[in-house]
Amino acid sequence: MGVVLPVLFALFAAFSNALATVLQRRAALTVPQSDGFRFGLVLDLLRRPLWIGGILAVIAAGVGQAVALATGALALVQPLFVLELPLALLIASLVTRQRLPGALWLAVAGVVAGLGIALVAASPAGNRTDVPAERWVVALAACAVVVALLAVAGLRRAPGRSRAVCLGAATAVCYALTAALMKSAVHVLDDSGFVAFMTTWETYAFGASGICALLLLEHAMQGGPLVASQPALTLGDASISIALGVILYEEHLRSGWWLFPQLLGVALICAGVLALARAGDGAP
Repeated sequence: MGVVLPVLFALFAAFSNALATVLQRRAALTVPQSDGFRFGLVLDLLRRPLWIGGILAVIAAGVGQAVALATGALALVQPLFVLELPLALLIASLVTRQRLPGALWLAVAGVVAGLGIALVAASPAGNRTDVPAERWVVALAACAVVVALLAVAGLRRAPGRSRAVCLGAATAVCYALTAALMKSAVHVLDDSGFVAFMTTWETYAFGASGICALLLLEHAMQGGPLVASQPALTLGDASISIALGVILYEEHLRSGWWLFPQLLGVALICAGVLALARAGDGAP
């Protein structure tokens, strides 16, 4: 059960996030597009029932993700969120009653197979619960700088691919950091109880990071085509989460000849995600 439980809850969270993506994207396309960063965008979206439904799905995903992170390695749990894109397209096809062509089913199979190969080959291990303060300082500072640079670069560009890529990548950094902070906070909840959870800094830090991710995501969805933002978001979240798992929580990945199947898996994932993002670009 050491791997099964976090995998099951991560898959539940990925499905909930995929549902949220479908609902939030449809809602985001119904409000006026903004040229800059606009907090009022969320106020506009609050009037859309579809967006509210998406937020409820995000909350369900957060609960599933918290349980997964409490019981499994960050480098195991977060890469499973790569499945959000194929799940989102499958859900969108059901909502719109449009059948996916065979090529897209092949892309879905490529993502699933690639993820399985990469995770089995890497075999992420380790579930450290305490992270030294100096590691957090470095990680938080680095992520904040990267997010700020990407957000500024994206918002300075006109709506289009470049803007979507930058904002999608910034969202990915926030997602990965949120997961890393959440992992620490839920361990505090498990070890010391609710009062300690509500008084530890990680709880408020992952809440703030999550809000930043939500704001960036909405602007990324409006900023350009899905084919540009989604690969940056999906692949960026997975890769940055693995890096944070290794750096912060001292998680281990297999090396040596195991790197070859890992690279094969990553190649299949990238090819599948790009193919699915191109298809999703025209999805309603």
